[in-house]
Amino acid sequence: MSRILMIVSLCAMFLGMGCESHKERKEEKSKYLVTSPLRKDTLVTNQYVAQIQSIRNIEVRTQERGYLEDIYVDEGQFVKKGQLMFKIMPKLYKAELQRAEAEAHFAQIEYENTKQLADSNVVAPNELAMAKAKFEKAKAEQSLAQVHLEFTDIRAPFDGIVDRLHLKLGSLVEEGELLTSLSDNSDMWVYYNVPEAEYLDYQQAVHEDDTTKVELLMANNQVYKHDGYVQTIEGEFNNETGNIAFRASFPNPEGLLRHGETGSVLTQVPFNNSLLIPQKATFEVLSKHYVYVVNEDHKIESREISLAGELPHIYAISDGISEDDTILLEGLRKVREGDEIEYDFEDPQEVLNHLELYAE
Repeated sequence: MSRILMIVSLCAMFLGMGCESHKERKEEKSKYLVTSPLRKDTLVTNQYVAQIQSIRNIEVRTQERGYLEDIYVDEGQFVKKGQLMFKIMPKLYKAELQRAEAEAHFAQIEYENTKQLADSNVVAPNELAMAKAKFEKAKAEQSLAQVHLEFTDIRAPFDGIVDRLHLKLGSLVEEGELLTSLSDNSDMWVYYNVPEAEYLDYQQAVHEDDTTKVELLMANNQVYKHDGYVQTIEGEFNNETGNIAFRASFPNPEGLLRHGETGSVLTQVPFNNSLLIPQKATFEVLSKHYVYVVNEDHKIESREISLAGELPHIYAISDGISEDDTILLEGLRKVREGDEIEYDFEDPQEVLNHLELYAE
């Protein structure tokens, strides 16, 4: 009987130990991690949707009517300034030039003969003037015929890359018809729209001789290896959007960027003595941002905050909390307004250091 009682006592003891162990684990799980906002100097990166354009992008069009006799380039080909790209059938214009040359030569002979007679006082000075005017007119028509003939050779006006060819060999082309486009991609112009408030901040912060450096985030989410510089700002705001267009220039020595690409311009704005918190410590309700503040009684209170800027995984706060507040860092979905919690405090600098490492 005593042996049975001993076994029962041992079972009860082990069972009690197991319950206590389970209770301790449960209590440990119910603890939450909290921290405080950190005040420090930092840089906030602003991101703007951008359109990338060549510094020169033109349409190559015909200046004469005729048949497309030769095509000397291909799509995507790099051409040098003055390189022959297309030829419009020149026979008609050659014939016109020959006729104009003959008429100019005839007018020259007539003028020279009249001049000899005028020098001998055989003809009146007015007749000499008429002969000279006729000769000058013939020379002008010859020059015009020469220009028309030269227009049948279409050459590159600058170094660039040929776009799509719109017509095939042998096509009948009209005056002004589009043949292709040509892009000078040695440097690229990147346009992005800036809200009015940020434009005013920029104008007040930048001196006349300063150049603002920016970065380009490409469509593959990679940062372009060369920095760009803000060159100019458009003269008027868009009344519909309230934005104004900035233009930054980026070098393009490898030819990676092409006309018509998209991306995002990244600008860094210094935030001095800024209040920083982890983004994961916030939640949104109807486009407003909130945090859970833990009061002196260990109870949860929601508080609306105003954002001053955004970094990777971090928010800069302009209003709503102070560095003396304790905010809930994890488990936001597990608590409700007014809940009393147990927590462990983590140093805010360590929290942000961990986020910065994670962001890299």
